[in-house]
Amino acid sequence: MEEVEEGWDSLTIASGLVIIGFVLFMVRRFIKGAQFTEKVSVKGKVALVTGASSGIGRQIAKELNLKGVKVYLLVRDIGRGNDAVRWMVKYGCDTTRLLVRQCDLDDFENVKKFVSDFDKEEDHVDILINNAGCMFIPKFTTTKDGNEKVLQSNYLGHFLLTELLLPKLEAAPSARIVNVSSALHTRADTTDLERMNKKQEYGVVSSYARSKLANVLHAVEFTKRLRRRSSGTKITINSCHPGAVDTDLVRIPIYQNFVKKIFKVFIWFFMKTDQDGAQTPLFCALSKKLEGVSGKYFADCAEAKPHPWASDDDKAEVLYNQSLEFCKIQPN
Repeated sequence: MEEVEEGWDSLTIASGLVIIGFVLFMVRRFIKGAQFTEKVSVKGKVALVTGASSGIGRQIAKELNLKGVKVYLLVRDIGRGNDAVRWMVKYGCDTTRLLVRQCDLDDFENVKKFVSDFDKEEDHVDILINNAGCMFIPKFTTTKDGNEKVLQSNYLGHFLLTELLLPKLEAAPSARIVNVSSALHTRADTTDLERMNKKQEYGVVSSYARSKLANVLHAVEFTKRLRRRSSGTKITINSCHPGAVDTDLVRIPIYQNFVKKIFKVFIWFFMKTDQDGAQTPLFCALSKKLEGVSGKYFADCAEAKPHPWASDDDKAEVLYNQSLEFCKIQPN
């Protein structure tokens, strides 16, 4: 009788482990999110990816290159950009279609210099991924242009880059712009750049949320301006949430050692990898389902609900005009 009970106990334990394993597998699969598996023909296209030396940007650049795209890695540090290229080679990337260029979004003059130099390299741009940025800076910090660092890194630098590249985008048969935002944009409490730029208004989380809301509204307003400029425009711009990616968290200075070392496995299980985080930006950049779709917000390779202010035409227009003033440029 005892042998039978022991057998049942072993079977119960084994069954329990199988069930737990299956549940964990399904949870992990859910956390990974949707994967972009659509077959697309993009060989020969030209793409620019900001923040391509690490994280999501590096993964996006890798995937585009593997699909036959000529990719410009726009980075702050050329050395790190070259390291990224060496990393991509391990996955079969073609280095003749990987070009590292400096484009420091924290420096408007550097952005302008990049665009000026790039003008001599390519006659058009098919894909622009506005991905670079920073988050959760402990203290209020300003760039050499006098703007709050998170605001300029995540939004203003990309706004300027996009405006300056518009002629190249218009020269493409069709072009797509992707603003990598975040679900945290729904926590934003203002779209006023003057307020965002004040030290007394700075908040570790709020500054990030505000910059990411600006990315979303940029896509909305730029779409309207493109269509007013030309009813037959072939340029689209959308924003997206890549998901909660582990690299974002471990960049927070206060957590770098503690979280990275103590909770490495926990982070891996409950957060997306860089590869997973790249899927929705790739979907926005490449999917045939989004031909002609512009001004929308996406998450997990599907349209998602943005901040209510994404439907506020006045806020989007005011932000756009303010952005032109902050970047000291005239509208196209």
